[in-house]
Formats: sequence, C-alpha cells, structure tokens
Amino acid sequence: MTFEEMALRGKVALVTGGAQGIGKAVAEALLQKEAKVAVVDLNQSVGEECKKDLDQGFGEGSSIFIECDVTDGEKLKDAFKSTVNHFGRLDIAVNNAGINNEKYWEKTIDVNLTSVVKGTYLALEHMSKEHGKEGGVIVNVSSMAAFLHSPHQPVYTATKYGVIGFTRAIAVLFCFCQRLRL
Repeated sequence: MTFEEMALRGKVALVTGGAQGIGKAVAEALLQKEAKVAVVDLNQSVGEECKKDLDQGFGEGSSIFIECDVTDGEKLKDAFKSTVNHFGRLDIAVNNAGINNEKYWEKTIDVNLTSVVKGTYLALEHMSKEHGKEGGVIVNVSSMAAFLHSPHQPVYTATKYGVIGFTRAIAVLFCFCQRLRL
C-alpha cells in the first residue's frame, strides 16, 4: 500500500456534480484509495445510477448519493450536513459542479462560481481547525477556459476565471491566518 492510499483510507469526501463526468471519475478515484464519498448532484436518476455503480465497484456503504441543486444555498448546506451526519466527518470537498449555458448566463454564474464560493465556506465550517475540526482539503474545479478564453463563451470563461481568482485569494488568506494563528 502506498502512502497516498494510506493517506486517503477512511477519509470522507463530498463531490458536487459527482454523478457523471469529471465528478464521477473523482469519486471513483477516491473510492479506489478507500475514502468514503458523498456524491452530490442535481440529476436524481443519474445520481442513483451512479450510486448503484459505485456500490457494485466499491461495496455498499462506501458512498451515498445526495440530490442537490448547488445554486440553492440551503440545500447545499444540507448536503454538507448530511455528509457529516452519515459518515461522521468531512475531510475533502470537491466543488466540481459546472454548466456551460450562455443563454441562461445567470444560472451559469450561480452554478460555476457562486456555488463554489458557498461550497468553500461550507467546507471550511465542517473541516477547519479554526472550527475545532481536523482540517482537510478543498478542491475547486475550474477549466482551461480560464486561461484560453473563448469569445463564444464569455460568461463561462468569466466564471472559470473567477474560480481561480477566488481560490487563490482564499488560499493566501487562509495560509496567512494559520501563520498568525487567527
């Protein structure tokens, strides 16, 4: 067993947009390293199918599915609480949910950026040593669009720039506060 595998064994992760695509791949990778995973996704049927696949591949009890619209702050908050209530802790938060819809650009901003900000602050509440927890890892998923902008996707590009800017700023703030022991 590698150090990486030992480091993830027994850890608990929450993955938004976790029922398909990159989110499902992240969930599977964590489960392969013996972590527990809460798959959070809006699409109930796809989420339930994902849960069934994960149960078959990694055993029942290794994951849960939580239906959640990440743009609804209360539902997102409940998803974090449900994860902690079910598994007893939270160690890893992967803010992965994302859409690309220029026509409904407000929704794109809500999913791709606002939910990442909310998810980060919720993760800090449930993991931060500042809140008496053991610490953890937050992964905010962006896109190459943040670096190679597309004139056909200005809102999507802006949200992915925003994820990187927010993540960099919060990381520096958090590191600064840790050094000062605030």
